[in-house]
Amino acid sequence: MEPEHATANGRKRSQRPQRTHREVADELRARIRSGDLQPGQRMPTQAQLADEFGVERGTVRQALRILQTEHLLTNVSKGSPATVAPDFGKVLTGPLAAPLPTTVALAPRIAAAFAAEHVRIDALCLTSVSLTLAIGEPLREIHAGRLKPAKIDLRVLLPSREIALAFPVPVDGRPEGPPADPVHQRWLAQRNAQGQVLQHNLLSLRSTYGIDVDVSFRALPFTPPMKLYLLNEAEALFAYYTLSRSRQETEQGTVEMYDAEGTQSVLFAFEQGSGPRDTGFVDQSRRWFEALWETISSDLVLTV
Repeated sequence: MEPEHATANGRKRSQRPQRTHREVADELRARIRSGDLQPGQRMPTQAQLADEFGVERGTVRQALRILQTEHLLTNVSKGSPATVAPDFGKVLTGPLAAPLPTTVALAPRIAAAFAAEHVRIDALCLTSVSLTLAIGEPLREIHAGRLKPAKIDLRVLLPSREIALAFPVPVDGRPEGPPADPVHQRWLAQRNAQGQVLQHNLLSLRSTYGIDVDVSFRALPFTPPMKLYLLNEAEALFAYYTLSRSRQETEQGTVEMYDAEGTQSVLFAFEQGSGPRDTGFVDQSRRWFEALWETISSDLVLTV
């Protein structure tokens, strides 16, 4: 059994490989979202956080700066503890919410959508990674008995496995003939795995809690240059996929590729009733999604 140590706020941690600054930021972000750290509350000192996570103070500072850029923390400096932003809830979910990375902005909006009696979510994306992560919070609320919608309808449009994707793609071009393109295979495996997890997690609510759940996937004949989420027919969340060059490990070795990190894509929110511009964008986004779903999309099977 691994030895345990008290953390800065009374929790216990096990000795394990040192975390990165992004992993520390992810944990602190989750505590802010869940209410463990309240708006206006002072954070533990950097020394306390470094001891809790078993990392150097420089790693903690990097993590805190990430959360500061996401408007979740204020007063991030070497001299005094940071403070949870007093109005971060408005920043994440208000009608004039500032554009933020998908990993920050999507989860609270999905959670708010699950407060409805009939939850309707339509999504167009590259792999559904962000959506699967974001739905985790309302699922925990349902399991805890704090949420229980009567009906959940989820429709997801993803690129077809049959097309030559515009991205992700090897920098040197796609190989001709066998072996198969390792970048495409990696994307396909991720698309299928995330879709299966999303489908399983939602359908399990039917047998466990009697919630009426319907989950549908369809395939697009093109690579979407942006992602779109439509929530309860009243909100549209939009983000561009911004390409960059990166190195990734595949079964055939390290590959240079052009890809987009969808979880970091900046999400813009538009709400029905928040003025003619927002209302028009939501209406047109709904019409666009519906047209794709009903016309050029095809059946999608989440297998290799």
